[in-house]
This record gives sequence, C-alpha cells and structure tokens, in this order.
Amino acid sequence: MARARTRRNRRIRKRLVGIAGAVSLAAGGLVFAVTEGAAGPERPPAAGSTAAVPAHAVTGYWQNFDNGATVQTIADVPEAYDIVAVAFADATGTPGQVDFTLDPALDYTEDAFKADIAAKQESGKSVVVSVGGERGAVSVNDAASADAFATSILGLMEEYGFDGVDIDLENGLDSTYMTQALEAIHAGAGDGLVVTMAPQTIDMQSPDNEYFKTALNIKDFLTVVNMQYYNSGSMLGCDGQVYAQGTVDFLTALACIQLENGLDPSQVGLGTPASPQAAGGGYVDPGVVTDALDCLTRGTGCGSFQPERTYPGLRGAMTWSTNWDASNGNAWSDTVGPHVDGLP
Repeated sequence: MARARTRRNRRIRKRLVGIAGAVSLAAGGLVFAVTEGAAGPERPPAAGSTAAVPAHAVTGYWQNFDNGATVQTIADVPEAYDIVAVAFADATGTPGQVDFTLDPALDYTEDAFKADIAAKQESGKSVVVSVGGERGAVSVNDAASADAFATSILGLMEEYGFDGVDIDLENGLDSTYMTQALEAIHAGAGDGLVVTMAPQTIDMQSPDNEYFKTALNIKDFLTVVNMQYYNSGSMLGCDGQVYAQGTVDFLTALACIQLENGLDPSQVGLGTPASPQAAGGGYVDPGVVTDALDCLTRGTGCGSFQPERTYPGLRGAMTWSTNWDASNGNAWSDTVGPHVDGLP
C-alpha cells in the first residue's frame, strides 16, 4: 500500500503542471440506467469502484474542530469505517483554491496526522479530504477556479496522502465547472482516486439539479453519493409522495430517486446523523438505518414505501460524524457497520 501511494504521488507531481489541458468535460449529457433487481443478472463492479473501497462501505466524517463532540485522532476512528472524510478543507483568497490546516486546538501534530492516515490506508481504509460543510464558501464557477480547485486538491493529496476528495458544498454548485475540476483531479490522480459527495436532499430531487448533474457527469469514476437525509424537512420520494425526515420511508423513497435516475446502486449511500446532537433534525435510530438498507437491498424491513425493485449493490451508509458517534458510545458504527458488511 505504501509503495502504491508513492507511485500515485509521483504521478500527481508530474500532472500538477498544466492540469487544465488534461480536462475533458463529460460528453453526451445525462445517462439514465435501469438497475437490475435481486432476481436479475449479477452486476459487474461499478466503474468508480477501486480496490481500496469495498463493494459495501461505511463512510464517516472526522471533525478537524471541537464542537462538543468527542475529540479524536484519525487513529481513534473505529475500524467499521471504510472511508474517512476529513472535514474540512477551507477556501483561500484565490477563487476555487482550497487549503487544509489542522486545528491547533486539537493538539494533533501534522506528522502524527499523516502517520495515522497512512496507517488507516495500510489497514485497507480510504481517507479523503472533504470540501465545504455548512459554512464552507468554496466557489468553482469558471475555468480558472476549476483549475485552482483541482490543482489545490491534488496538492493536498500529495502533501497528506489523501486518497481523494469529498464534495460537501451546501451553498451552491456549478455542474459544468465542478465536473471540469473533478475530471482534472481524476486525470492527475488516476483510477485509484476516491470521490465521494454529500449533497443535501434538495440537491438530489431531480437529475436536472446541479449536484445531480455533477454526479452523473463523473459517473465513470464516482465512488459514492452519501446524501444527507437530515436537516431537511419533508421531501418528495420517487413515487411523488411527500415523506417526513426521521423515518425509514424518507430514506428509502428518496434514495430511490437516485437509483432510478442514473446512478449505479454502488454509487448510492444513506447519510444519517450519528446522534441526536449531530444534526438539527432527521436523526433516526441506527436500527432504522439498517431497516432502510434491508428494504433497498432485500425488499424487507420497509415502511409504507415499497420499492418496485431491489438494489443489492447499494454501497452502504454514511454518518456525521465519527466524533458524534464516539460521543454516543459508537452506537451507530457498532450497529450499521456490521450490517453494511453483511449486505448481499
């Protein structure tokens, strides 16, 4: 694993110069795919899959700040998490450019942080840098800012050993230029790149939305979209009915929109808070998360919404955050982690 990362970093260094020239926007517009049910033929691995990310995976956000949740190092993150998203990289004074600095209040040295990332990777986990968050103000809305975003992310991947990037922009996103930026990052990092996304529910209501467009544009190398099924209020499901957050139906009926409008099941995950304190609304007991996973993959455990087909290739689940999970006795990861591992 360590040698593989070294080779990847060398490739990144070679491609950091003139990265804009390597960019090609996704052609052909939106692609809609019909997914197979449980009785259908076995589906090959998704194009975005890499050896570092298992077929069913758990994603957790690690907080680079203290907001009352348990303060952790990367080494403290439980083994149940397959992808650790480091939150957050911050905007600089250059449009599109981001940087990352450890919060001094954490009393966590940069050398220890890098060593802990490497150790996670040696144990088969992926660690990505997350961009945005509730207060993030990263703007990628023209060619220059797309180039600055790509170059800075590739630089952080080289500096810290990150496996990729998580897009958690909650204040708007331009699909044309974010696609351009992510294409450039993929060109620089290669097929081992891990790309995750954490849109709000409103951003994935329709494939015409900018976030959804971006996900479809990078479908060839997208790892997973872990939509935030919280802080949302009621939303429409794929059957046109309104569902309230905090229910199994909310998780399944909204996931169905993504599953039936172009994303491979392996590119869809369920994002929920790890504790009631982790979000303003939408918390569900971990058992509700496992019911939703079973409903979507096996057709069991459903509420009033029953999907027309099952999606056994569903990637898994995400939580905000590993820190809030620790504050709650790791109840989320202890319940959801083994369940995700046992999905069909």
